[in-house]
Amino acid sequence: MKTFCGRANPSTGALDWVEESEEYDYHQEIARSCYADMLHDHDRNKKYYQGIRAAVARVKARGEKVIILDIGTGTGLLSMMAVTAGADFCYAVEVFKPMAEAAQCIVEKNGFSENIKIINKHSTDVTVGPDGDMQMKANVLITELFDTELIGEGALPSYEHAHQNLVQEGCEAVPHRATVYARLVESELLWSWAQLQPAEVEGVRLAPPPAVAHCAGAHAVCDIQLSQVSPHSFTPLGPLCSMFSVDFSKPVSSAFQSHSSQFVAQSGGRAQVVLSWWDLDMDPSGSIVCTMAPSWTYPQPKMAPWRDHWMQSVYFLPVESRVREGEELSLTVCHDDYSLWYSLQPHSQQDLPSEAPPSRPCCTCQAHLVWTRPRFGELNDRRRTESYVRALRSVLREDSVCLGVSDGSLLPVFAHMIGAKKVLFFGPSDASRFSLQVLEWSESKACLFQISVLMGEPYFSTSLLPWHSLFFWYCRTALAGLLQPRAAILPCSATLHMVAVEFQDLWRIRAPCGTCEGFDVTPMDEMVQRSLDFRESREAEPHPLWEYPCRALTQATAVMTFDFTQCVPQQPISSQGSIGRCHGVALWMEYHLTDDITSFSDQFSVRHRKQGVYFFRSPCESSGDGRAAVSYSFTFEPSLGDIKMDFSV
Repeated sequence: MKTFCGRANPSTGALDWVEESEEYDYHQEIARSCYADMLHDHDRNKKYYQGIRAAVARVKARGEKVIILDIGTGTGLLSMMAVTAGADFCYAVEVFKPMAEAAQCIVEKNGFSENIKIINKHSTDVTVGPDGDMQMKANVLITELFDTELIGEGALPSYEHAHQNLVQEGCEAVPHRATVYARLVESELLWSWAQLQPAEVEGVRLAPPPAVAHCAGAHAVCDIQLSQVSPHSFTPLGPLCSMFSVDFSKPVSSAFQSHSSQFVAQSGGRAQVVLSWWDLDMDPSGSIVCTMAPSWTYPQPKMAPWRDHWMQSVYFLPVESRVREGEELSLTVCHDDYSLWYSLQPHSQQDLPSEAPPSRPCCTCQAHLVWTRPRFGELNDRRRTESYVRALRSVLREDSVCLGVSDGSLLPVFAHMIGAKKVLFFGPSDASRFSLQVLEWSESKACLFQISVLMGEPYFSTSLLPWHSLFFWYCRTALAGLLQPRAAILPCSATLHMVAVEFQDLWRIRAPCGTCEGFDVTPMDEMVQRSLDFRESREAEPHPLWEYPCRALTQATAVMTFDFTQCVPQQPISSQGSIGRCHGVALWMEYHLTDDITSFSDQFSVRHRKQGVYFFRSPCESSGDGRAAVSYSFTFEPSLGDIKMDFSV
């Protein structure tokens, strides 16, 4: 069965009605999952295996049968480890039906059907008893319910329910304990992702409105590959603090809690950001530790394991505050059942009777609800601002009438400060209604004036891939009747670039696993590949490549150029070529503000926007050394607003 789905086209602004299979969402969920990434995480797998062996041995030493409850079993890997370690029986719970079916196939393929029961339910719906899903309560609890923030996938409620209903009192748990760590730092780079900073234009300091400047911001965690943030980008103001621990072998509460850590400031500065990660102790003694610490905390950073399913967290304090070296401080973390937030107080205020636990930060200015954190960083990029100001200065005249077309852009403000006669702004944030908006807007304005400068960054909140910002071109075309004959278009053009790359680690998220820790998991590989082949394997994916190091194997190639001084053409634009052997390609856009000023390149070092990544996945695209020798064909379809890519050996 197929259904018609309405989707806003991010490039054209049109509402496209497309016929989709009823399995589309199912395949997309699997294709974009991180199951392969987890199975490629040898450090995680090894530590779990060691912890499971130790837990099974402790139960057997007490003369008890070992009954396992594995919540969030995924492929069934941890349950198979438990049986191999000597467990008598495992109840493996997996709520996602396709994954539960794959786990059943994997368990059967590896010969564990008699010892492992796959239960396709949420753990809170599992029943115990003669007619229940489990015949008896378990005495070993194994889980992998964690995300970058530790508790963001609902780990606490699941543990709470399991201890109340599914496991015996005094059970063993793998992992046994989790500990959350935090460090207070000053960082101009990271803070630029949280708050709009003043900018200088034509010698005038442009400050954000008080409502924005004094807003506490969004409370949601910023999860990144902190290993790729150089220690030179921040100044530690205090030591690494152990904020709180959760013992998973005992009853767990999902209720609100707060924890504080007192310390003396190691240096003076602006308290802005909290860097955080967590460790898992797989056994009670803490001798088997799986840590999420960034690589720069290791004596040998190259020895740090890479993982994308668990990263590190950045939290922005509600208020920036000055601290003095030697000052006594108290860092407080609060959490509910799904999220954490931090606050900082002088130690002298911590024990005041009237002090209530810090409330969750909440955006009151709306900007943090509209702009992403990379967008804040982009708006705060001084070099980028200088490029736009120079470009505007070169095209503006005293009688210029300017129209800005971008979402939440400061260009109209810059144009006004430089001296444009009139500045208007059109923010087509709802792409599906853009054509109607342009028609209504142009009818109301056409008799009043014509536009001499059309400007855009371009930035649109609906853009995911670099070329989605070609929406600016479609806006320019729709507004053609309002433009003066010699109107300046800024940017005047854009170029799509491509380079063949070898990824240091990112390839793991799409690579088949085959055998994992001695267990055959090919049914999962086949399930993921089927979902990738449904659509995803023929499309590029957005990734921030500054977080994922790769090595360029070729010189960057300009694949296509788009001339914004002209309307969108009726005919397709095509490009062909070859790029030699590689694991995949990275793609980005360069926007040329004027003939000699390029606003920015979405290259690997740019932290504000994502690049497009096309992985070569199928066997026919790979040579013996895992790298493909490929030719390419790119076609820009004006009617679709999309770039079709075809790669072949």
